Amino acid sequence: MSLDPVVGFFVLGLVAGLLRSDLKLSGGLSDTLVIYLLIAIGLKGGFELAQTSVQQLALPIVLVVLMSAGTPLLGYQILRRMGRMGHLDAASIAAHYGSVSVVTFAVGTSYLTRLGLPYEGYLSVFLVFLEFPALIIGVLLAKGINRETQWKRLAHEVLAGKAIVLLVGALAIGWIWGRDGGAPLVSFYEGLFKGFLSLFLLGMGLMTAARVDDLRRVGPFLVGFGILMPVLSAVGGVLVGWSLDLSLGGATLLAVLYASASYIAAPAAMRIAIPEANPALSIGASLGVTFPFNVLFGIPIYHGMATWFYGAMA
Repeated sequence: MSLDPVVGFFVLGLVAGLLRSDLKLSGGLSDTLVIYLLIAIGLKGGFELAQTSVQQLALPIVLVVLMSAGTPLLGYQILRRMGRMGHLDAASIAAHYGSVSVVTFAVGTSYLTRLGLPYEGYLSVFLVFLEFPALIIGVLLAKGINRETQWKRLAHEVLAGKAIVLLVGALAIGWIWGRDGGAPLVSFYEGLFKGFLSLFLLGMGLMTAARVDDLRRVGPFLVGFGILMPVLSAVGGVLVGWSLDLSLGGATLLAVLYASASYIAAPAAMRIAIPEANPALSIGASLGVTFPFNVLFGIPIYHGMATWFYGAMA
């Protein structure tokens, strides 16, 4: 069966939630699982970074970040022109779709590992740099350069949030000590990765089921947007990956990153920067539509896109 078994746990949680089962994960356990996943992803990237020249990554990082701006800019225009949405809600939703999801990235790495398809471990570095730019673009689309915007508080919310702190910290630890120095950690953070990811996805299934009512609020247009926008963004990810001479696995994973939508950092940032925007629309679309689509269908689609394009360009 092509479906990754860890995704089966997401389906299990989704079904359990829809059946109103008493199954639940405690908040403390969910936080622990998030911490584990962030450290595991950061460490793997750091180990890879220890074998790579940092100078060689400077230009790729700039290119990846610049090209990622296409997602919020395009998304905003689609929402405004085709969805007839107010500019504040459109800007907030666009920011969510321009930012990235660490969990979707983790599922993508699990998918590639199951296929035995290698990828560049330093893609975790791209993950760190793709968290913040779209949020800035979203604020600029909503309010322009405005003195009233709480830029300092916004920057602190994102840069001092646990996602960036743990990813950057784990990257640094993996880079400094390298795989040899970090050997005692490998069995825990790599050997048990899929097990912990399956538990987290079980909780995400339950959380997604609890957001079903949000789908009624977002309406059919945003449901369609939540499916088609990631596919369009993934095309950009494949093209950028190919231009950077990434492996097929690396281009697939970059497409997954471009296609993912934030439902952790972006809601917190938009609450500060654009409090007038309706969070039910952005979270309903990103968590209620895009996350399950990517986990269940999107990642294999993006891999197929990358495989076809790399084959055509060979």
